[in-house]
Amino acid sequence: MKKLFGLFVGLTLMLGCAQETDPLPSWNEGASKSAILDFVRRVTDPANPDFVPAPERIATFDNDGTLWTEQPMYVQLIFVIDRIRELAPGHPQWKTSQPFQAVLESQPNDAPALAAALATGGKQGLFELLFASHTGMTTDEFERIVTAWIATAEHPRFKRPFTDLVFQPMLELMAYLRANNFKVFIVSGGGIEFMRPWTERVYGVPPEQVVGSSVKTEFQLKDGKPVLVRIPKINFIDDKAGKPVGIHEHIGRRPILAFGNADADIQMIQWTKAGEGFRLGLFLRHTDAEREYAYDRKGHIGTLDEALDMAAAEGWIIVSMKDDWKRVYAWESVPE
Repeated sequence: MKKLFGLFVGLTLMLGCAQETDPLPSWNEGASKSAILDFVRRVTDPANPDFVPAPERIATFDNDGTLWTEQPMYVQLIFVIDRIRELAPGHPQWKTSQPFQAVLESQPNDAPALAAALATGGKQGLFELLFASHTGMTTDEFERIVTAWIATAEHPRFKRPFTDLVFQPMLELMAYLRANNFKVFIVSGGGIEFMRPWTERVYGVPPEQVVGSSVKTEFQLKDGKPVLVRIPKINFIDDKAGKPVGIHEHIGRRPILAFGNADADIQMIQWTKAGEGFRLGLFLRHTDAEREYAYDRKGHIGTLDEALDMAAAEGWIIVSMKDDWKRVYAWESVPE
């Protein structure tokens, strides 16, 4: 009898431990983690006045700098540069024509110098590079190009595939939300068709749950086969004030949780928090130069300035990478 009682107690303790498994093991205990756990408990408990029915549990995440490393420059911009260099032999005029000349004369890993050179061409110069590298092919052809590039391209500092530079704490958070019947979307200023080929494999976010910027596409018949061709015209910029518009047009529901990392995400957070009921808005602050990068108010990309000043009054949560995360990447060792 005593053995049976001991076995019963042991099983009970094991079950209790299983039930108390930390859903966010890469997060340090603190105000940010507690706020997330409390939010999810409240909106998923039918007995709580803050309960939200499952179909309305929409969570949106920015991508660059929120879900993966965006320094020393946006990953898609590195893709643009690599494409321009690859296509250059067929365009000899680029050697003496800006902004192409700046790309071709730059050192591959000299991000600051390249960024400065590109800045001289302004927005129009970036559009020229984008159109040259992203259009003139079918959507299927572009998907194959992106898929091949993302499989082999490496980060200049970490010497790892860019898809290894995904933040482990954010993967855990998205999984935790999905386990609680949230529908998780990416809402990014990056190209929608640049992200869709790999987001499901890397983040668990399927293509239909990705919202981003886009060029125009056109239906054509090629050799009797219907195709969609990417043409050199901007269709939509999903950034800043464009993010709430993109959410409205693509998702059709206002999020109850939104997570960004820069001033460009302010409008998405504002739109989320302005809805009725209990809602959560968060910003990731890059404060860890050793494990990743440290930048905010004076960052050449991913600037987090105005949002820092607004956060306290607006009730936004600022997550510190250095203080709130035990580890940044899945391959990083965690101190005992």
